[in-house]
This record gives sequence, C-alpha cells and structure tokens, in this order.
Amino acid sequence: QVQLVESGGGLVQAGDSLRLSCAASGRPFSSYAMGWFRQAPGKEREFVAAISWTGSITYYADSVKGRFTISRDNAKNTVYLQMNSLKPEDTAVYYCAAKKGSASGQNSDYVFWGQGTQVTVSS
Repeated sequence: QVQLVESGGGLVQAGDSLRLSCAASGRPFSSYAMGWFRQAPGKEREFVAAISWTGSITYYADSVKGRFTISRDNAKNTVYLQMNSLKPEDTAVYYCAAKKGSASGQNSDYVFWGQGTQVTVSS
C-alpha cells in the first residue's frame, strides 16, 4: 500500500501561482511513477501531469503545458506540481496518484490515490 496526502491548494486570483505537494508513505516511493489529475464540478477526472520514478520523463496535458511543472524528490517521498499563470478554468480538486511501471496519462493505470486538494482560481 502507498498512502498519498496532497496539500497546497487554496483560493488565488488569475495569473497567480501555487505549488501542490503530495507526500507518500508506505512502500518505497522511488519505485512508483506519479501523476496529478484534476476534477472540476460536473466534469470527469482528467490528466494533468505525470513523472517517471526517476524523474527523468514527464508528460503534460496540453491545457497546462508551459504553465505547470511536475517534479519529485525521492529523498523526501514527495511529488510537486508547480502551477503558474493560473486560469479560472484550472479550478478543480487536484489528486495525486501512484502506479508501478512507466508514467501514464490514463486514470485507470493508477492504483493509489490521495484524497485531493481544492484549487480555486478567481477571475
């Protein structure tokens, strides 16, 4: 089992930045690829970003490419999502997730999920 706890969400204005963190405990964190997903009210959960277990490979949704950066610190068992130039359409609950093997943008590939952290961007 891997337990994931997100933090860092909040209410910000358009154009502001936030950094989300996801702290992992349980099995060796460094053996898991990690992903960030988000779910807005009335919408399905969607892929945001993913990172390989080494941190050398990253993927991004087109909607966040160039604005968001995913990174990880395996010594701290933590994955981050730096979000810059936030837009109202980025408003959602953000979840981190873990999977064995390669990083992926598919919800169904991820086995362990956090409880989510709310990000609200006002215009």
